[in-house]
Amino acid sequence: MSGSGRRSLGFWLLAALFGAFVLFLYGPMLAIVVLSFQGPEGGLTFPLRGVSLHWFRQLWEGIGTVDIGGAFRRSLLLGSVVMGLTVLLSLGAGLAYRKRLPGGTALFFVVVASLVMPSIIVSLGIGLQFRLIDTGLKAWLETHAPALGETYGTALGLFTSGLGAQLTWTLPFGLLIMFAVFNRFNPAYEEAARDLGATPGQTLRHVVLPLIGPSLVGIGMFGFTLSWDEIARSSQAMGDLNTLPLELQGLTTTVTTPVIYALGTVTTVVSFAVMALTVAIVILWRRARGGGHS
Repeated sequence: MSGSGRRSLGFWLLAALFGAFVLFLYGPMLAIVVLSFQGPEGGLTFPLRGVSLHWFRQLWEGIGTVDIGGAFRRSLLLGSVVMGLTVLLSLGAGLAYRKRLPGGTALFFVVVASLVMPSIIVSLGIGLQFRLIDTGLKAWLETHAPALGETYGTALGLFTSGLGAQLTWTLPFGLLIMFAVFNRFNPAYEEAARDLGATPGQTLRHVVLPLIGPSLVGIGMFGFTLSWDEIARSSQAMGDLNTLPLELQGLTTTVTTPVIYALGTVTTVVSFAVMALTVAIVILWRRARGGGHS
C-alpha cells in the first residue's frame, strides 16, 4: 500500500484474478442451485422459468425406476463407516509413527501412492481383485461345499470392495493430517501426566485425545465428504448397489429435467451441513477446553 493509502495496480489485478477463480470454482454450483428452483415449465438452461419447489417434490416422489432414496441412505451409511474407520486408522497410524517403525517409510509411501495413481485404475484393480476372489471361492465351494457354491453370489459389495476403494482415497489424507498434528504436539504434556502417575492408557485418554480432538473431527469431515462425493474409485467396485454419486452420474444421460439439479442441490446441502457441523463441534470443543482451564 502506498503512502497515500491507495492500493497498487498489481493488487487490483491479483484481486480480479482471485475473484475470477472463485467465480469459475463456485459459479456452476450456484447456477445449478438457482435452476433447481424453477417452475414446472423450467428447462436445463437459463432463462429461469418461474420459481417453485416443483422439482424437489418430483425428486421426493421418485425418478422413474431409480431408487434415489435407497442410494441416498446407502451413501450416508457408507460415508459414516468410512468416516469412522478413517479416524480410527489415521489415529492408530499417527500414534505408531511417533516412534521408529520398522518398514514405516515403505508403508507410508505405499499408502500415499494411492493419491497419485489414477482413480479409475485403482477402481479397476480392486474390482479385478474381488472377481478373482469370487473365482477362487466358487471353485473351492464347488469342491468342498456344493450347496453353498450354488447360492454364492459375489464378494463385491458396498462394505467390502466399495469400502476398500474409498479408504484408499480417505486414509492418505487422514494420515497426512495426523503426521502434521503430532509433529507439532508437545510431548511435555504426556511427560507431566506420567510424572503424576498416569498410565499410558490414561495419558492417551485424558491428555492426548482432548488435545488432538479438533483434528480428529476434521479428519472425520474429510472422510465423510470424500466418500459422499466419490465416483471414480467407486465405479468398478460397488457391485450391484450404487451410491448416490453413481446414480447421479447415470441420471445425467437419461434425465432431461431440472429434477437432476434438485438432486445436486440436496447433495451439496448435505456436504455443507457436514462442514458446518464440523466447525461447530470444533468451536464448542475449544470453548469447553477453555472453560475447563479457566
